[in-house]
Amino acid sequence: MDRSAGADFLQLRRDEAPPHGLTAWLVERVRAAVAEGRLAPGAALPPTRVLARDLGASRGVVVEAWRRLADEGLVVARTGAGTVVAGTVVAGTVPASPAPHPAPLVAVSPLPPADVPRLPAPVPEGVDLDLSPGVPDLAAFPRAAWLRAERAVLAGASDADLGYGDPRGHPRLRTVLAAWLARTRGLRADADALVVVAGVAQTLALLGPLLDAASGAGTAVAVEDPGSRGAREALAHRGVPTVPVPVDGEGLVAAALSGSGAGAVLLTPAHQFPTGVVLSPARRRAVLAWARDTGGLVVEDDYDAEHRYDRPPVAALQAAAPGSVLHTGSVSKSLAPGLRLGWAVPPPHLHAELVAARHAADLGGPVLPQLVLAELLASGAHDRHLRRVRTRQRARRDTVVAAVRAHLPGARVEGVAAGLHLLLTFPGRPGLDDTVLARRAREAGVLVHPLSWHRVRPGPAGLVLGYAASPPGRLQEAVARLGRVLG
Repeated sequence: MDRSAGADFLQLRRDEAPPHGLTAWLVERVRAAVAEGRLAPGAALPPTRVLARDLGASRGVVVEAWRRLADEGLVVARTGAGTVVAGTVVAGTVPASPAPHPAPLVAVSPLPPADVPRLPAPVPEGVDLDLSPGVPDLAAFPRAAWLRAERAVLAGASDADLGYGDPRGHPRLRTVLAAWLARTRGLRADADALVVVAGVAQTLALLGPLLDAASGAGTAVAVEDPGSRGAREALAHRGVPTVPVPVDGEGLVAAALSGSGAGAVLLTPAHQFPTGVVLSPARRRAVLAWARDTGGLVVEDDYDAEHRYDRPPVAALQAAAPGSVLHTGSVSKSLAPGLRLGWAVPPPHLHAELVAARHAADLGGPVLPQLVLAELLASGAHDRHLRRVRTRQRARRDTVVAAVRAHLPGARVEGVAAGLHLLLTFPGRPGLDDTVLARRAREAGVLVHPLSWHRVRPGPAGLVLGYAASPPGRLQEAVARLGRVLG
């Protein structure tokens, strides 16, 4: 059995199924998801061929499971729509609930001075191979599918859709997104719990008022170390102090949260940036226990969760403790960062504060892109795009790994099971300065991040390489140049 086999759909893992009776196990998992509301009426089940491939099973197993569910009346097969959960119209015609009155503006205390966060810099002159992490393959953007969805949206949008809308986001997107997040990430939240934001960056920008409203022990935020430099800078710009907490092979060292003075912790548990590790089950329990015992807030950045290659899916933390976890994600890595579309699912006691802060920031996001994204999610076009992109990114990752073995034989490759970047460390060179190495690489025309950029405390040297945005030939050339630079 391939223990890495798994599907985003309901976070199904083949290694959790019994040796025999795979069909019955699959039926029971879907039945439970319908009963618990994680699969709402009208939610689409994945095509049998796709799910069978993800689980490493024969297609007949899934076909039989869907037949049994149909016999029970739980699902229904519809021409042109596939198999959906019974009880309503097919996805793509979800009725929009009326929007409530916008949340009132709230007074926001002036922020203390802070350094302006580092903006994305243009590629330096002389650099022709950019391996910066965090950039998806923009050439793979589904232009045709987006255009079809946009035409459908414009044909059906009402006059009211073009006005100032619900600061939580358009109800159609929240309805479709809630079902999609339940199905693919295991979230336990309905449409009214979601807030559409302009990416995870905006969630972080709105975090300050939430910390004031939370019942935690303080307003500082514990951050992973190493962890995202951009996230630290964004919080600093808003006057939110941060406390570094070390990361090891199991993720954030949760024991260090006690005594840190932090009232919140910012995590990337599905694929830690930049190490690529997954927060272990024991650490997940420890983080949630800290939140429960202290009243602290866990901010879950679902970074790179949709890009996985050699490991089974991992459910979102929010599913285990919706009262303690603020879950946030975006389409910046799955579609394009220029769309500025994301979501936040706060604990119920912080929902009103988040909506008020969102409204005060910009009155709410643009409606038409929200409706287009809803159409892509409801039609299955977004999931089909993700499957295509995963195949493409896996090939690019494999290219980089092979090139490192050929040109950097002493380097250790880490974080390759998922994501759009990998980490190179150099255990045989204890005195290596990665900032010097990155500067020399830039002089050779290759842009990479030194690991020390993403550290607060000193630690081993490394390079963070993004591979999503470059074709295989360019990736091979970039690693070859790194090999010559390192000597």
